[in-house]
Amino acid sequence: MTELKLLSLPRPIKRLVIIASDLIILSLSFWIALNLGQNFSHLFFNLEELALLLGTLTLSIPVFIRLGLYRAIVRFMGIEAAYAVIKAMLFSTTILALLSIMGKVELSLPVPLIFLAIGLLLLGGTRFAVRLWYRHATQKQHDPLAIYGAGNSGTQLLIALQNSGQYNPVILLDDDSSLQGLLIHGVKVHKPAELPKLAVSHNIKHLALAMPSESRIRRKEIIDSLETLPIRIMSVPNLADLVKNNSKIAEFRDIEIEDLLGREPVQPNKELMQACIANKVVMVTGAGGSIGSELCRQIIQLQPSHLLLFEQNEHSLYQLSRELTHTHNVENSTVRLIPLLGNTLEKNCLNATIKAFNVQTIYHAAAYKHVPMVEHNIIEGVRNNVFGTLYVAQAAVEANVETFILVSTDKAVRPTNVMGASKRLSELVLQGLAQQENNTCFCMVRFGNVLGSSGSVVPLFREQIAKGGPITVTHPQIIRYFMTIPEAAQLVLQTGALATGGDVFVLDMGKPVKIADLARKMVHLMGLTLRDQNSPNGDIDIQFTGLRAGEKLFEELLIDCGVNHTQHPRIMRAQEHALPWPNLETLLNQLRNAIDEHDAQKVRDLLLSSDLNYQPKNTELSDLIYCQASEKIKQLANSSDAVIELFSEQPNRKEQVG
Repeated sequence: MTELKLLSLPRPIKRLVIIASDLIILSLSFWIALNLGQNFSHLFFNLEELALLLGTLTLSIPVFIRLGLYRAIVRFMGIEAAYAVIKAMLFSTTILALLSIMGKVELSLPVPLIFLAIGLLLLGGTRFAVRLWYRHATQKQHDPLAIYGAGNSGTQLLIALQNSGQYNPVILLDDDSSLQGLLIHGVKVHKPAELPKLAVSHNIKHLALAMPSESRIRRKEIIDSLETLPIRIMSVPNLADLVKNNSKIAEFRDIEIEDLLGREPVQPNKELMQACIANKVVMVTGAGGSIGSELCRQIIQLQPSHLLLFEQNEHSLYQLSRELTHTHNVENSTVRLIPLLGNTLEKNCLNATIKAFNVQTIYHAAAYKHVPMVEHNIIEGVRNNVFGTLYVAQAAVEANVETFILVSTDKAVRPTNVMGASKRLSELVLQGLAQQENNTCFCMVRFGNVLGSSGSVVPLFREQIAKGGPITVTHPQIIRYFMTIPEAAQLVLQTGALATGGDVFVLDMGKPVKIADLARKMVHLMGLTLRDQNSPNGDIDIQFTGLRAGEKLFEELLIDCGVNHTQHPRIMRAQEHALPWPNLETLLNQLRNAIDEHDAQKVRDLLLSSDLNYQPKNTELSDLIYCQASEKIKQLANSSDAVIELFSEQPNRKEQVG
């Protein structure tokens, strides 16, 4: 407590204390110099020597102040402050020598030299001692931390933490045997294999991965090796963020799910990226969504002439427009950014927009994507996903748009839910339009879950862990493919250049991940333990809630087995059948009539009878409006039956009344 009170003193008071300390140090240095230089003959100063000392002190302190010796915060003292101490003592020694000559005070030659040496030792030593005392006083108040990585990033992190007091870095770990055993700023470098023992002896609960340049594969290997330890694993920002000054080295983050997947992104093909974008008028529908906004972020870097942000949500559109304007300095670039409020179901708006700006490329990302939400709102889900796609595509044909890319989903393959069925029908619509003679090249891209998107399990799990659980998983065996939003967007942008018309592209999503395993791993990496039958006192438990309406245990990317490779290693062209346009047109007209009648059952029946391979797991409709209306009908039917029953029990009631 006394230490903390001293640290909290006002800075002017601290400076006065340091000045007083320096006065004592200079006086002591002069006394020691006199005794060592003149055979210990000066137990006390004589009047001449006292006057010489007072003159030296009086002139030295202003020089010290001028040199900035009291501007530097002692606990952050670095090499610059050390230079200031050296210069200060050189000036003070020079003053002492000049005053002794001017005052005709006899000093032997060693006295100024000894004064200089003792002064340097004491002035620098006391400051260094205060720095060590401060570090000890503050760091013991904070949690001990291990740093994995003793290279440049690890060293910078160590220095930052020692100065900030955010954590108390007690050990360094590194795989490099040449670094093991060394002391870096007072902290020893250990072998990673020693961590379990060191974690116990140093009570370590936190570990920072200071390896921003390591590959994801290597980071995953390290993370997997640390998973069993009851330590929270954190990481420092990557090199790109550090170089751009978007982050600081000591800005800790929880381990990203990308590190858990351990998948290295493939560098985009610049020619494929630019083919449909550079110097062209590009339009993104659903621009405010997770995928749509990332598409816009990457498109604007490829220098289109115009970028149209087409979005029906005003707030999302405003936020994205503001972000792009700020981060890419649109005012000083050749890109014209055009935020447009609009609905893909409004034909006139679409036609006017696409023609007015002479749009050349359209990325259609607007859709309702949440499986349970669409399952409970069938009419609007099908209207938005199917007819929104149809109307944008027809407007593109009418305006001679060059390329149209649909952002689809793996849920369109053998769909078990309305959302998947609506996206599969959207694909068929584009394949049907591609069969007709027009100037627009249509293609579609299928991929699985993107990390960090709205509805993704990763942010949900983080939120649930932060609240102390439970983590909710629908089924113990459910698996999903994952891809980062930036990687998915990059691949989508490159597909347009590969399209020949009616192409269905699928992305290499890597290996599928079991969601329950992902949840367990996230708990462990947060330094927590699972609560189950074997560990009833654990921190977080996992609850299995059962598959939601229309949810699959696993997703697929292909309807048929055949795929052809393209010039990009993670983009493949699926070999799948399409429906003739006349058949599709009939189905679309029937669907439109059912939607206009607001008949959810008829909409679902049409999806079931069409060639979508739609096989819902639930036979009962879960549309909320339909269910509510059915319940009311049942109630009315029950009340009518009660009235009929009442009168049937009294057949002669009329005659009796008469």
